[in-house]
Amino acid sequence: GFKAPEAATSVADRYKVSVSVPETATRSEGDGRLQLVSMSAVAACGLRGLAKNRAWRRRSQREQRLAKVTRKLFGNMEQLNPFYESPEKQTQKRYEPQVQAINALEETMKAKSDDDLRALTADLQQRAQSGTALEELLPEAFALVREGSTRVLGLRHFDVQMMGGIALHEGNIAEMGTGEGKTLVAILAAFLNALSGKGVHVVTVNDYLARRDAEWVGQPLRFLGMTVGVVQNGMPPDQKKKAYRCDVTYVTNSELGFDYLRDQMAPSPSELALREQSPFNFAVVDEVDSILIDEARTPLIISGVAENTPTKYKVAQEVVRALKKEVHYTVDEKQRQCVLIEGGVEAAEKLLGKDDLFDPEDPWFPFITNALNAKELYIKDKAYIVKRGEVMIVDEFTGRVMEGRRWSNGLHQAIEAKENVQIQAESVTLASISYQSLFRLFDKLSGMTGTAFTEAKEFEEVYKLKTVVVPPNLVRKREDKDDQVYVDDIGKWKAVAREVENAHRIGRPCLIGTTNVENSEIIAELLDALGVAYQLLNAKPENVARETEIVASSGRKYAVTIATNMAGRGTDILLGGNPSMMARLRLREELYSKLFPRKSWAMPEEFYPVDLTPELESQVQKAVSQTVEAWKPKENNLKPTSLEVAEQIVEQGRLTELDAEERLSLACEKAPTDDEVILLLREAYKALAAHYKQ
Repeated sequence: GFKAPEAATSVADRYKVSVSVPETATRSEGDGRLQLVSMSAVAACGLRGLAKNRAWRRRSQREQRLAKVTRKLFGNMEQLNPFYESPEKQTQKRYEPQVQAINALEETMKAKSDDDLRALTADLQQRAQSGTALEELLPEAFALVREGSTRVLGLRHFDVQMMGGIALHEGNIAEMGTGEGKTLVAILAAFLNALSGKGVHVVTVNDYLARRDAEWVGQPLRFLGMTVGVVQNGMPPDQKKKAYRCDVTYVTNSELGFDYLRDQMAPSPSELALREQSPFNFAVVDEVDSILIDEARTPLIISGVAENTPTKYKVAQEVVRALKKEVHYTVDEKQRQCVLIEGGVEAAEKLLGKDDLFDPEDPWFPFITNALNAKELYIKDKAYIVKRGEVMIVDEFTGRVMEGRRWSNGLHQAIEAKENVQIQAESVTLASISYQSLFRLFDKLSGMTGTAFTEAKEFEEVYKLKTVVVPPNLVRKREDKDDQVYVDDIGKWKAVAREVENAHRIGRPCLIGTTNVENSEIIAELLDALGVAYQLLNAKPENVARETEIVASSGRKYAVTIATNMAGRGTDILLGGNPSMMARLRLREELYSKLFPRKSWAMPEEFYPVDLTPELESQVQKAVSQTVEAWKPKENNLKPTSLEVAEQIVEQGRLTELDAEERLSLACEKAPTDDEVILLLREAYKALAAHYKQ
């Protein structure tokens, strides 16, 4: 151990270990690239003595050396085998003819005017709805989308992205690495399948990504004459109905599931949110392994209010405090439940003064069981957090707070009693469906992710979906190092902290992924002890509010970022920082502070790498002041003398944050527009981005 500073004493006391900073440390050499190091811990099954631990280490080292030799041996055999083809090469060979057919049309598309491109979209729609197979239209449709994207976004689809689009259209899972442009690939298959007029769903993991993708890559689709809708949590029913009837609809998996359940309970067809005919035509699922595998059996439940019995939950909580593990009950970690044994039943009956816990007229058994589950299996800051006096569930897969979600069958009330907050009424299940059952309703289903090949067998067995590995556009420079295995958790986290400290010394940015809030705070305390500055992103509200800021700056030199599961964060991490995101956030900060002054929009001073020049500051302020004047409702002397005038008054004051975000997104992209205010903002944005990039 090292000599631990005072900041490490809390960690040291908690784990009964020494945490230290080396007096002298060797300087590690690096090439400035991000390292991806996966570290997992194997729990030690009791203390077996120092000698056995040493023997285990020696055996482990021998096994690691043998594994390296084996990998080298089989790697050489694969290279020598003339019949072996990697999955990427198989994909390239399979789709090359179609990609060549698309490329052959590129010059023809470039020669067309904007109106000609929109006319071609209408022609493709007419042919698709007349019975022409979509496979025949694929080369034209993909070439058309590529040209639309080039003109509007300045982004031309690479050949490998075309392969990904073909794989999606065929109803496969496309495995594409991080940074290969999955978001842009989705619009290829979405456009082609929307030609039939039956609608396409692009499913994302959170509202932010659904809105961002609809605003960003939805622009080429709108440019080509398609309608694009986005469904958000809390959106009015009439707006949802309109969004679902667009050619392409961006929506989260949970919102789609709940809207389906609400439609099943709708009293008349006029109240349906989804399309009456063919509501499930074709879907492209982003982060498909997270939704279809990790959360496959997660039930979506619509519930009603039942009888409220808060006193019983409080009494049950007091009872379980007196019960001891292995004496009165056992914990089944795999089944996620606690089981009362005979001694526990007798002790609980004695404490309650009852003759029978299972009395049908006054049952206590479910209350005791839920209280035990809350005590042993549902840990604060891991399974849930307490915010504004409410217990809020933390998604175990994404680390996000799931506002509005509650556990069923009295479990949520038991946790509320445990945390001593207000116990809300129990609920009764009115409708329920799992994600697995929901996505099987689609006539054709496809998905994208960076990690699908390892679950290929499960995708095929459960959903009849094949996995296609799409080759990268450029050779990856990232180093994927071997896993490191440790005897216990604290040994693992100390090794992570030392690895980060060494990388931090040479300025290499580090991203540390954890599975829950508790682990993220353990590594944070260890880094505090080593004197390493970091940014923390987990489910706690004070950290979630700074999510975009933290992720956008996590690629800077000397940056250290600790984050829970990063699936679907949606902000690019660029080495050296993200100047485009910084420019957008600076513009938003200046603009929103005047449009929505009740809320704080200011970023920390250290977020921006350099100060603005006086000329640039003047340009930004001029653009912001003119935008505020144009967007804010005008003062008038209208009085609500009629329903029509009243509607005009309401309409004038309807600028919401969502509306402003859509307009700002348009200003920060390359979509054609005649709006002078948007163009003024766009010039300010470009100047800011160029300034931060320098």
